[in-house]
Amino acid sequence: MDCRDEQLVKTICDLYEKISKLKSLKPSEDVNILFSQLVSTCIPPNPNIDVTKMCDTVQETRQKLIKICGEAEGHLEHHFSSILTSFEDNPLNHLNIFPYYNNYIKLGKLEYDLLTQNLNGLVPKTVAFVGSGPLPLTSIVLASSHLKETVFHNFDIDHSANSLASLLVSSDPDISQRMFFHTVDIMEVTESLKSFDVVFLAALVGMNKEDKVKVIEHLQKHMAPGAVLMLRSAHGPRAFLYPIVEPCDLQGFEVLSIYHPTDDVINSVVISKKLPVVSNESILGGPSCLLMPCSCSKIHAIMNKKKNMMIEELGAREEQFS
Repeated sequence: MDCRDEQLVKTICDLYEKISKLKSLKPSEDVNILFSQLVSTCIPPNPNIDVTKMCDTVQETRQKLIKICGEAEGHLEHHFSSILTSFEDNPLNHLNIFPYYNNYIKLGKLEYDLLTQNLNGLVPKTVAFVGSGPLPLTSIVLASSHLKETVFHNFDIDHSANSLASLLVSSDPDISQRMFFHTVDIMEVTESLKSFDVVFLAALVGMNKEDKVKVIEHLQKHMAPGAVLMLRSAHGPRAFLYPIVEPCDLQGFEVLSIYHPTDDVINSVVISKKLPVVSNESILGGPSCLLMPCSCSKIHAIMNKKKNMMIEELGAREEQFS
């Protein structure tokens, strides 16, 4: 790293020290100021910043910062979901009071475009969102603007989050009939995962590499072959805010594309498809099964100016969507 990159990392670490000293991470003037500074520091694209190659001290700070960001994000969503559900008319008509609502509109459009490109025009009938939280904006944006006949099942381990989210959509005559909430640890969900055409995994489900991979492995075991897994990741300095998902974390999936936005949408998007379990009995004469690995060696990056994002495309294998 050059001097400017080192200063950027130092600024982020200094902000962590200030944030970690806050008495509460619930929305307040101090919390809002510090997190606004943190986000504005991390957002500018910088391909020279590779958090995986930094020293142990910085790595430890990053892991703590991701955990703190997750907790603060939960408080923020709970706060605004509580405000929204207090409206006498349809709360979904007032979503623009949430400070990051426009980001979710952009992210929803991006993810819908990815699905459209990779499903060859097929529209998913059922979608699962894992880690939906008290303000399930991705599901709401997709259901209201893009996937207008799709049924959404939202999974969260927090009962209070699901209660707020359910109340939030209850007044909408359309969305309330197509959106369901389940209070359960996704690691305990097995057979029902086979029924979903697409599964979204929230960025903060699995805040460290080991936990994230465990969830991905569980989804791979129980999702239907050909079903799509959409994940959020992070790139460059943004990886101080959210965990990174790498292609080689997705064993048993075909990684189709990784999109790194360069605008104010923070999360990268990874789209993958579950590969079939291929028996090698006919090849090797043995009873075992072989899971085809991801194409880690086939990544190459290009710039897509129209969408203002960096795109990594991976070699595709043809598997029929189911």
